[in-house]
Amino acid sequence: MKLEPIKFENDELKIIDQTLLPNELKYINLTDLDSVCDAIRSLKIRGAPAIGITAAYGMYIAAKKLDTKISYEQMVKAGQKLKSTRPTAVNLSWSVDEILRQIKSLKSATMIDRIKTIDGSIHEQDYNACKKIGEHGNQLIPERAKILTHCNAGILATGGIGTALAPVYKAYETGKKIEVFVDETRPVGQGARLTYWELNYHHIPCTLITDNMAASLIAKKDIDLIIVGADRIAANGDIANKIGTYGLAVAAKYHKIPFYVAAPLTTIDMSIQSGDKIPIEIRDAQEILSFWNIRQNLNYKVYNTAFDITPHNLITAIITPVSVINNPNKKRLQNLIN
Repeated sequence: MKLEPIKFENDELKIIDQTLLPNELKYINLTDLDSVCDAIRSLKIRGAPAIGITAAYGMYIAAKKLDTKISYEQMVKAGQKLKSTRPTAVNLSWSVDEILRQIKSLKSATMIDRIKTIDGSIHEQDYNACKKIGEHGNQLIPERAKILTHCNAGILATGGIGTALAPVYKAYETGKKIEVFVDETRPVGQGARLTYWELNYHHIPCTLITDNMAASLIAKKDIDLIIVGADRIAANGDIANKIGTYGLAVAAKYHKIPFYVAAPLTTIDMSIQSGDKIPIEIRDAQEILSFWNIRQNLNYKVYNTAFDITPHNLITAIITPVSVINNPNKKRLQNLIN
């Protein structure tokens, strides 16, 4: 079975409910704007590119529900509702804003069909971007490489073969003998539940480790390189990614192994000058408490940020669909975008 986290067929939007993985592979229907927003917020669909694609389809679903009552103002409201679900990943807001930009001057009667066309283009664009990221990234992976990744930035997180995992898939496809070490990625376990399952599904050798084991493996030279995704890249090359990424980058720098970030161009936000300006999502305490079966009435004080910031000077290169940007900085990213 081919893995497709997002299916849009016959005007119906279906997604794999990723909260059920790895124990159950199940598609669910998203039939209205509220169900799309809930799916994004509750991590039934996650990964920066994937939630951008899902939000785009969410705009179409909202438009269809409005039917003859559709207006640009109503679509702006739908877009605001979608953008409020998860503020850190820029792909979501980019998708919504791209749709609003293209329909602003249209008559109401033509908006619905135009949104549907844009949605298909956004989905296809990400599919092709993932493929190119894989091709560029594969060139950085040596034979018999031991690769560490964090969170899930593969097929389940995108409209194609992934961002961070795209080079892994291409390396395996070209016959390289590789092994992937998968951080469990607490507290929600995207590595343990999703990345390991996804790699194993495709018969790629992989080993699950706890998050606090990674630095030790790096120190023992059991890791050759690290590849992660990104939810937003600032103009200077700083990145926001799943909490725990920064620590891996520090360990990689100290032990002199490459630390790569893989992302489509839509993840680059030139309006944000540096990482400290990126909004960081703070999630519910229950995500941590439930992992340990701690009851809420025990009144634990919990700080649960979903992302951290990795400065650009800790990043060896950013792998994009266009090229590999070594030692990323504002000038190099500006040249890439232009």
